[in-house]
Amino acid sequence: MKYCVAPFANPIVVGVMAAVVASGPALAAQTPSAAEAVATQRYPGGPVRMVVPFTPGSASDILARLIGPKLLEAWGHQIIVDNRPSAGGTVAGSIVASAAHDGYTLMLTSSGFAGSAALYDKLPYDSLKDFSGVTQVVSTPLVLVVGPALGVKSVKDLIALAQQKSGQLNFSSSGIGSGTHYAGELFKLAAGINAVHVPYRGTPEAINDVISGRIQFMTAPVLPAMALVKSGRLSVLGVTTRERMALLPDVPTIAEAALPGFEYDGWYGILAPSKTPRAIINKISAEVARILKLPEVADKIVTTGAVPRSSTPQEFDKLVREEILMRGKVFKAAGVKPD
Repeated sequence: MKYCVAPFANPIVVGVMAAVVASGPALAAQTPSAAEAVATQRYPGGPVRMVVPFTPGSASDILARLIGPKLLEAWGHQIIVDNRPSAGGTVAGSIVASAAHDGYTLMLTSSGFAGSAALYDKLPYDSLKDFSGVTQVVSTPLVLVVGPALGVKSVKDLIALAQQKSGQLNFSSSGIGSGTHYAGELFKLAAGINAVHVPYRGTPEAINDVISGRIQFMTAPVLPAMALVKSGRLSVLGVTTRERMALLPDVPTIAEAALPGFEYDGWYGILAPSKTPRAIINKISAEVARILKLPEVADKIVTTGAVPRSSTPQEFDKLVREEILMRGKVFKAAGVKPD
């Protein structure tokens, strides 16, 4: 996830965003042993369980089922996708945190993992100490959308309307602490506007109320929004990333449209139990990176509105750590409290 620094934004958000996180507990530090070296050479010697914190058909599920068969081809062992959609991902997190540290239980999760860690003091696991980053899988831009009936044609129009009707506009999300919630709060702070957050159980419900006019705007995932934009039921004002999207070349970034420096780029990635041998983590990471470069995989990912993006385990550890801290600061500045 990237951060926003808007020159004319609320001073609180400028202070929050300007800080570059340089400290904090690291995820996963392992000391290899002779036994671990043997286990690594033999890995994997059987099926690998990929826990997904969301329902079948969700983005993380689609990614797991896209990568899984390619891992099977490479390793000769099945990747079992285990959907555990409950309690905002904490059930899945608990399963993985308490699993054997042998590389046979992994989790493919979203940046909502960082949102939960930032919001909730009492999770059934330590989000930093109980997990090791394996690799980022994709980055996930969002789009700022409104209903046509709202009558705004640009990001500047929306900001002006929100300033004129301070506290009267609503923005929706797929749940408290989700990427869509975080990006909405980030936009609100950067623009210096006062709008009311309305959380929903999922993205479809959140988007439907933008269409109906009960909600005025949303930073929405690209894939479910695009069909509605093409049909004229939604209007897209901007994309949250630093650069324009290949799928939407005519849609400006929020930064170029109104808020210089604004940037949000969510992610999905793979985590393992914290003491999983580093050599096994490196092996999984390298294999997933290879798979993400395959044209048949990369092309499918792009059609979902995401961007294939692998990382080293160390880079992913750093991303998760910094995002937990940054989300915590933004949520605090926005006055967000867990439900």
